[in-house]
Amino acid sequence: MMNTTHAAMGVTLAAPVAVVAPEFASVAALGAIVGGVLPDLDLLAGQHRRTLHFPVYYAAAGAVAGAVAAFSPTNATVAVAFVLLSAAIHCITDAAGGGLELRPWEATDDRGVYVHPAKQWVAPRRWIRYDGAPEDLLLAAIFSVPGLVLFDGWVRTFTVVGLAVSVLYVAVRKRLPGIEMRYLR
Repeated sequence: MMNTTHAAMGVTLAAPVAVVAPEFASVAALGAIVGGVLPDLDLLAGQHRRTLHFPVYYAAAGAVAGAVAAFSPTNATVAVAFVLLSAAIHCITDAAGGGLELRPWEATDDRGVYVHPAKQWVAPRRWIRYDGAPEDLLLAAIFSVPGLVLFDGWVRTFTVVGLAVSVLYVAVRKRLPGIEMRYLR
């Protein structure tokens, strides 16, 4: 899935805070956005969906951090909880997408996301055929609704920009492998 989809999922995860505890809405959204994009920084390390993708560990740590934030809400506890929970959702939903190949629409790779405790890869489900597929854009749009409706200010602006970037990315996605092969290798 696109990083913008993961970020929108994070904002959706934080949306109940905007209603229940609006004083923490911005920090929850910020934490959720950071957690939504954080795992994909492993693209820079060359071990995508393995180096910073920890579905089990993020989920366990997020559950603990969420409990701490529920009983002792501060900007820090809320932010940490949403970073971890959103990162967990990112990693889990990556298995719903395609594999790690340069052209994931060809479906030639059986690596969805690495599960460290099991020391094995979970196969991609390809419900979202590849990052930047039309159904990925639809998912990003659906998950952007809470960011547009329940938040204002920078969260709403971020959501609009994220949607615009998503549309652009989907428009050029299938051309990117050719550009990479031609100019970046």
